[in-house]
Order: sequence, then structure tokens, then C-alpha cells
Amino acid sequence: MAEVVITKNNFEEVVMKSEKTVLLDFWATWCGPCMMIAPVVEEIAKENPQYLVGKVNVDDEPELAGAFEIEFIPTLVVIRDGKIVHKESGVHSKEAILKMLA
Repeated sequence: MAEVVITKNNFEEVVMKSEKTVLLDFWATWCGPCMMIAPVVEEIAKENPQYLVGKVNVDDEPELAGAFEIEFIPTLVVIRDGKIVHKESGVHSKEAILKMLA
């Protein structure tokens, strides 16, 4: 499954009501490290249909970025059963991201 663009308009329906573990990638187009991690996140989305992988552009969705207290990007947030279970900023390897999801 491909990544889903998450906005304030679809957040509740797509993320909070998901039966899958959710990985949210908070990013921006001008962020170099975000561009470095993007292919890894995309690969995880394609290879792991058991997870819902969402992308949140912090410039387009400042309310969501504020709600998640995003101070640095990229930031990855793992949500399970509507609760944040992991939150980490910076560039991470595929293996490290998969461990966050486990």
C-alpha cells in the first residue's frame, strides 16, 4: 500500500479509526533530511501492508504539527489504537523504523 497524505480533514477518519498500526512522517519540501528518509518510508509503506503509513507536510498542516508538538523534522510518530506509542526525530534506517513499528 502506498503512503497516504494526512490532513486535518482526514486525520480522524484515516488515522484515529485505523485498525492498523500507523506510522506518520512529519516532513517539509525544503527539509534535506526529510528527503533522505522519504524513500525509506515509501519502501516500508509498499512492503508492509499491515501498517498504515501517512505523510504530514508541516507547512500545509500546521495544526497537526502543533497537536503533535513537532519541533524538528523529520519526525516519525507511531500510533497504535489511537495512542502515540513512539515518537522520534531525525533520519533513521529502515531497520530502526521497523523496530519502532514492532
